[in-house]
Amino acid sequence: MTINKLMLAAALGLALTACANKQEAQDAAADAAASANEAQQAAANTAATGDAAATNAAQAAADTAAAAADAAATSADAAAAAGTQNAAADSADAAGKMADAADAAKDGAEQAAASAGAKNNTDGK
Repeated sequence: MTINKLMLAAALGLALTACANKQEAQDAAADAAASANEAQQAAANTAATGDAAATNAAQAAADTAAAAADAAATSADAAAAAGTQNAAADSADAAGKMADAADAAKDGAEQAAASAGAKNNTDGK
């Protein structure tokens, strides 16, 4: 009886870990999408200034953020469909890295916007 309980506890632990990996991946994909949206807004704000060089830089950063968000979403889908705990963990890790990349690209777009004197997504100008 004790061995059965231990096996059941181990199985439940693995199931909870798999769910945590899937949730982590979904959260990362949502963060990446938010960063991509903010980057695109920064690019639009930059375009409104008429500064072509800054607009090009901001749009390139926004495109990079969007690509990273797409990759994060793909990784989240892979985590959800993963057949093993390791595969789910790897996919969740990849989604997290793509979310970080999208955030860095968003920062680049916002820096380009600031260099052109564009309004910032959070300063209310």
